[in-house]
Amino acid sequence: MCKKLYFLLFTFFMISCETVSYDIVIKNGHVFDGSGTDSEITDIGIVGNTITKIGNINSENSIRVIDATDLIVSPGFIDTHAHLDPMDNLIKLSHAESHVRQGVTTSFGGPDGRGAPLKYGFKEFLDTIEKVGVGMNMGFLTGHNKIRRVVMNLDNRKPTEDELETMKTMASDAMDEGAFGISTGLKYLPGNFSEVDEVIEISKEISKKGGIYTSHLRDEGLKIIDAVNEAIQISKEADINVILTHHKVIGKPMWGKSEVTLSLIDSARQKGIKIMADQYPYSASHTGINVLIPTWARAGGSKMFKKRISDNTVKEKIEEEIIYNILNDRGGSDLNRIQFSRVSWKPELEGRTLKDWALMRGLEPSVENGAKLVIEAELNGGAGCIFHAMDESDVENIMKYEHTMIASDGRLSEPGVGHPHPRAYGTFPRVLGRYVREKQILSMKEALYKMTYLPAKAFGLKDRGLIREGMKADITIFNEVDIIDKATFESPHQYPEGINYVIINGKLAIDQSEFKKIKSGEILRKNQIK
Repeated sequence: MCKKLYFLLFTFFMISCETVSYDIVIKNGHVFDGSGTDSEITDIGIVGNTITKIGNINSENSIRVIDATDLIVSPGFIDTHAHLDPMDNLIKLSHAESHVRQGVTTSFGGPDGRGAPLKYGFKEFLDTIEKVGVGMNMGFLTGHNKIRRVVMNLDNRKPTEDELETMKTMASDAMDEGAFGISTGLKYLPGNFSEVDEVIEISKEISKKGGIYTSHLRDEGLKIIDAVNEAIQISKEADINVILTHHKVIGKPMWGKSEVTLSLIDSARQKGIKIMADQYPYSASHTGINVLIPTWARAGGSKMFKKRISDNTVKEKIEEEIIYNILNDRGGSDLNRIQFSRVSWKPELEGRTLKDWALMRGLEPSVENGAKLVIEAELNGGAGCIFHAMDESDVENIMKYEHTMIASDGRLSEPGVGHPHPRAYGTFPRVLGRYVREKQILSMKEALYKMTYLPAKAFGLKDRGLIREGMKADITIFNEVDIIDKATFESPHQYPEGINYVIINGKLAIDQSEFKKIKSGEILRKNQIK
């Protein structure tokens, strides 16, 4: 009797299992779960926004079945450094097509000290974006530069005690309202005017609430060793997890120094200091042309800069320092290495170089004339530029490092608008196509770990970054033979190839390589349960 009852119960259980209905079933894919282990050919069942089963699945009663035979199935890619700003651009491009087409399902905005727009308040900003709807999951950092500017404008001085307390309170409040941590842009204004003690004190407030610290280092060229040591000091004294964001080595005199910077990170980690890095897979950076201008010359804003330029003696000193930066830092010692990306006052320069501009003006393309044009550009309102001043060997060396994640440093882009860095369209497929398949710098499982579970751990995401039962259904499916970036520095507005499907919170955002204009992303808020 007991055996018969057991058999009936077992049969009922098996029948029940076989008749489960899934919203999506992914069949026969080479599944990399994101943890850095080898792949397994298996099925994945999704109900709602959750992975509910991994294993052999009878998909007969399922709503949608994806045949992933010969395809790679991975957790959705997580971009730890994305420029989800300014507000109007984020709203306009809230579908996030340029990111989703790369296989990205989650991105973190507010890097380089910018943070989320404070005029809305952090919570109000997140609420606004949530109402608009987003095409991928988005989390945000608060920004040291933004906070300092609100409290101290562009003053080149130490904060008063009251000002420091105000900045600490603003950082702490942002954490309460959903920030994942704080970013700094110590290369930029006004972060460059801060001393390390100020940054440590503010970072302690972030650490108390479990946040992380991402830093555009104070220098990525001639003084990069000092800058990495400063980040290590901040991590140690504030007891905070630190990410050296878009880690690179700028300028010919420093090429090869990634060996030193990575050894510094290793040494710090061996002492229990929590520090790691992220990186984009290109040998060119992107930022404002004013990065070539000494920060002291821009203290107080554009009005004070114009005043300094009107003094010939001061102007000559500024030009000398710009020349030095062109020769030794971002300029790469060649005006042809400085390429315009966004020039609102002269859009015909977009895609052209500083050398091209000099020739257009009938000037000899010398560094001296280049310095004069840099000043002219800043007086006209500035410009975005791509700086071809990195060495490929450093890019590969940093990429191979165990504790490096992949990040785009790209902004949401749309075809035909401006001349963006190609990373806005191609970062993640470029790693998988160029550095995994073609150059074999990384194995597939290593690359996917750096794109999924490693960043999920770094940012404290408990339900994303892995393909496991109970995790959110953020999944990217691609062809390892075909995947590649197509965007170039000459022609950046090109989507990648080889991404077949992207599932975000259980919904198909890319279906058979076709982008679906849905908004299935969520606004992620740390320290808040909704």
